[in-house]
Amino acid sequence: MNVLILGSGGREHAIAYKITQSSLLNKLFIAPGNAGTASLGQNIPISITDFQEVKQAMIKHQIDLIIVGPELPLVAGIYDFFASDSELEDIKIIGPDKQGAQLEGSKAFAKEFMLRYQIPTAAYKSFTEASLSQAFNFLEDLQPPYVLKADGLAAGKGVLILDDLNEAKQELQEILGNNKFGNAGQTVVIEEFLKGIEMSCFALTDGKDYVILPNAKDYKRIGEGDTGLNTGGMGAVSPVPFADSALLEKIEEKIIKPTILGLQKEAIDYQGFLFFGLMIVDKEPFVIEYNVRMGDPETEVVFPRIESDVLGLFQACVSGNLKNYRMQVTSQSATTVMAVSKGYPKTYEKGKEITGLKLVTDSMVFHSGTKKEGDIVLSNGGRVLAVTSFGNSFKDALKLSYKSLKKIHFQGITYRNDIGFDL
Repeated sequence: MNVLILGSGGREHAIAYKITQSSLLNKLFIAPGNAGTASLGQNIPISITDFQEVKQAMIKHQIDLIIVGPELPLVAGIYDFFASDSELEDIKIIGPDKQGAQLEGSKAFAKEFMLRYQIPTAAYKSFTEASLSQAFNFLEDLQPPYVLKADGLAAGKGVLILDDLNEAKQELQEILGNNKFGNAGQTVVIEEFLKGIEMSCFALTDGKDYVILPNAKDYKRIGEGDTGLNTGGMGAVSPVPFADSALLEKIEEKIIKPTILGLQKEAIDYQGFLFFGLMIVDKEPFVIEYNVRMGDPETEVVFPRIESDVLGLFQACVSGNLKNYRMQVTSQSATTVMAVSKGYPKTYEKGKEITGLKLVTDSMVFHSGTKKEGDIVLSNGGRVLAVTSFGNSFKDALKLSYKSLKKIHFQGITYRNDIGFDL
């Protein structure tokens, strides 16, 4: 089959890497892709939110299956666009409809969904600029730290955790009154702080049944010891060492199953990934957030661990046959460490030449923000490369990732040296 992956990051490179191993693949296209995906298939320079442009590419390249990497096209309704166009009705898509995508597109929608189906999550309230004074009063009733979440999509930077009440009020004023996050911050969810340890779980669902993918733990803060600003993710580990069978059973029974049941009850057309961002508090799982696509950099450790033919997995999903699918996963651990541009997640420079990639033999290098000019690979984003390794333990895998990183150079290369420090 001919496959198109929408996106340009490490997540899309990792998915492309696994798809090229499939016996079911004819041709692979990535739109717009990066310097890494260019070696696995054909990059197509189009906008992933211009659905007419995507449509023309689908028809031109006779695409059978499209995998939507990032959240923006899903929240904008790419599934619904396909479903309403007779020229595209035979093309299968991995991704939910626009209503289903609201699980990620709106924090308030997600929280209300969890309450309806008794899915454990932190207590919360939603506020707008008109109810700013009530929001201040609600903050005063909470114990620090204070958790503020922009309702809409804010490129992974819309969550603030603050220890000081006055600072929390000031930030709330910035978001609701001064449009700090633009339209994404027209509503803010304030929720109680859950003290525990985070992990991520992933499922692929055909709307009725599901397959649970390998779990992972990512590291969002720019600084070592989980300090500094939030980023899109600085590294990840899979599987999560503390996630024993008892905890995983609780996650499936209390969170995954009720979520799938809720999608069915609300007649949401959902054929795609479900990402459960969890906080484990005293061995009990709580949902911090839903995503309606795979995480990044978690994909860079989750997908390499899948030993099954992933196109066979996707085919089972879009044909409604996941009930009979049995996925094989390696018992080895995988870790990834993200190399980022100096200054990220604030202002950073692009266009720095990357050298040493061909010297890496013990790890997989997934490109995130890169581009090619002739034979030269240049940095083209804040997060530049994800270096993924296998090991019998996550510690062994991390040693290989850091060993490989020392061979890679570009001006201002920055990475955390303590991924997995809390495990």
